[in-house]
Amino acid sequence: MIQMVKPAPNELKPILVFDSGIGGLTVLREARLLMPERGFIYVSDDAGFPYGRWEEAPLKARVIDVFRDLLERYDPEAVIVACNTAFTLVGAELREAFPAMRFIGTVPAIKPAAERTRSGLVSVLATPGTVRRAYTRDLIQSFASQCHVRLVGSENLARMAEAYIRGETLDDEAVRAEIAPCFVEKDGARTDIVVLACTHYPFLANVFRKLAPWPVDWLDPAEAIARQARRLVPLVEDAEHPDGFDFAVFTSGRQDFPTRRLMQGMGLAVSEQPAIALA
Repeated sequence: MIQMVKPAPNELKPILVFDSGIGGLTVLREARLLMPERGFIYVSDDAGFPYGRWEEAPLKARVIDVFRDLLERYDPEAVIVACNTAFTLVGAELREAFPAMRFIGTVPAIKPAAERTRSGLVSVLATPGTVRRAYTRDLIQSFASQCHVRLVGSENLARMAEAYIRGETLDDEAVRAEIAPCFVEKDGARTDIVVLACTHYPFLANVFRKLAPWPVDWLDPAEAIARQARRLVPLVEDAEHPDGFDFAVFTSGRQDFPTRRLMQGMGLAVSEQPAIALA
């Protein structure tokens, strides 16, 4: 069992990356490249996964409670909320509840999609929770009002991505059925950009490309999230990478062998303790 402690006064504080599952590893990978001097703590609320099935009020309460424990326990420099469903629901409340903490959020990449599209047909592939959010519709109104934006809420893709990254085989027809609504033909034009509005989905990007009825740009926001984190986190010249961090915490306290192997492949030790005491 690894020992988790707060950083010593002379150590650089770690960056905490939070997701409902393992999808946030796509963001962690990019953040590490831009912030090599920082340690990272990856937190998966796998006991609550998938967030897309939750009603808003209980999910909001859960995320606030989880963060109350996490911030007290680990005292990070900043938090990357690598989950569209969580941040579009509770991002404002997190900043209000913990005003001293830097929160870097994950929201659907609708603005860059609207800037890049040539056909004017954009799809947003998300979880049902993200599709329902007023936040998402406000983004469309603010940045993509001249586009035809189709919101596609998948009930199953996050679970499929979790299975795939752990080495399980997916049924092509099942995946094709999930992405098919993203492809729109209208007035001689076709969808040319699909926003991956769940951090799990980039794990399946190559599968999506293989099964798509025509080529599109699958827009992965991970690099942009990492760049925003780098802008907000102080750069400390000549800092040494701190010891004792770079580990993963699972709120269930249970990890199977494929998950452990995945985390080890990402250079993360695995905590044996749940992140919070769950009822």
